[in-house]
Amino acid sequence: MNPGDRVRVDRATQRFEGVVLPSSTDEHLVVKLEGGYNVGVDRGDADVEVLEEGVHDVEEAQNGEDGSEIEFDEDLPTISLISTGGTIASTVDYRTGAVTAQFDAEDVLRAVPDLAGRANYRGRVVTNILSENMTPEVWQDLARAVYEEIEAGADGVVVMHGTDTMQFSASALAFTLETPVPVVFTGSQRSADRPSSDNVMNAVSAVEAAKSDCAEVMVCMHASESDDACALHRGTRVRKNHTSRRDAFETVGAEPVGEVDYDSLEVSFRGEYRERGEADLELTDDLETEVELLKFTPGMDPAFLEVLEGKEGVVLEGTGLGHVSTDLIPRLEELIAEGTTVVMTSQCLEGRVCDRVYDTGRDLLEAGVIEAGDTLPGTAKVKLMWTLANEESVEETMETSIAGELTRRSVPWE
Repeated sequence: MNPGDRVRVDRATQRFEGVVLPSSTDEHLVVKLEGGYNVGVDRGDADVEVLEEGVHDVEEAQNGEDGSEIEFDEDLPTISLISTGGTIASTVDYRTGAVTAQFDAEDVLRAVPDLAGRANYRGRVVTNILSENMTPEVWQDLARAVYEEIEAGADGVVVMHGTDTMQFSASALAFTLETPVPVVFTGSQRSADRPSSDNVMNAVSAVEAAKSDCAEVMVCMHASESDDACALHRGTRVRKNHTSRRDAFETVGAEPVGEVDYDSLEVSFRGEYRERGEADLELTDDLETEVELLKFTPGMDPAFLEVLEGKEGVVLEGTGLGHVSTDLIPRLEELIAEGTTVVMTSQCLEGRVCDRVYDTGRDLLEAGVIEAGDTLPGTAKVKLMWTLANEESVEETMETSIAGELTRRSVPWE
């Protein structure tokens, strides 16, 4: 079985057919369905039958260590395009019958001609996986690649990423990288071979954002179902809130940091942000991987916490102001005594943790649980991984905003 083959995949009660796409791992199979979506399959859990060999040719793009360059215009800024995989980066060209295994800048310009003339482009591939297969090790590879591109003179970076876990990767770069230029994540909910694809507008808007003055890690995706504007979300405050809508991404607890008007392609910002050139380029990419995120639900058996033994850190999604049932508190206290850092967030989408209001919260604080304020649970996990590996005072760091992930107070947003 090779990339470009048409296959039938049987897995438990599921069956689907599609074209095998190139994948960077031996463990996972990536298949593009006829409807345009990509699916990832664990090879060990699937029965795969090759229906037809070589229905699509596989094009291997150039992928040197320094990326690839095309026509250079000294009057234009240089934008580095970095691929990690996902819907935006893997398509079947049904006109030519080709499957692209990797991409460089020329591949992107062929797929999105609207990008031509807006910047000089460098292309680089970090990995080619679906975002559900993302790992902390890939976050580190990505952070190093972005660092190297900026060090080599890129005026901005666009990271093309699968949407399902984009918020985690954006958070990881926000904590590991001090950047003097914009770093903009983008993706597509619908692939390029579908009439309703959002990939062109998202990619063009992301490049314009990468040319802007906001030197932060941002996520650029549709602001509405219409093709009128893309919102620019701070990487540590964004969440994917819909499975399939083009405007699936929202900033939680605040407004988006900015917007790209698609008619004029003007980029505007609101509120405070770090300006281009304000920070010196710095990479601090150590991560403690023995950290878990656990959602509390009513009736949870305290014995379930035994799976957390030996973990360096745990982020809890508590109810309301940051609570769990009282019978879990003694076990949490034991975990903390054994050296596990426990951080509390809320499973509510708005508001902040405050464990000083009710007895349960005060008991959690007395047990040694650290409050994460209004930090989003997924962001809190990434932040704890970074904090445990790089900071001496974990409690102080988790209660301090590092990359805009924590607001000083909760504000009602309309």
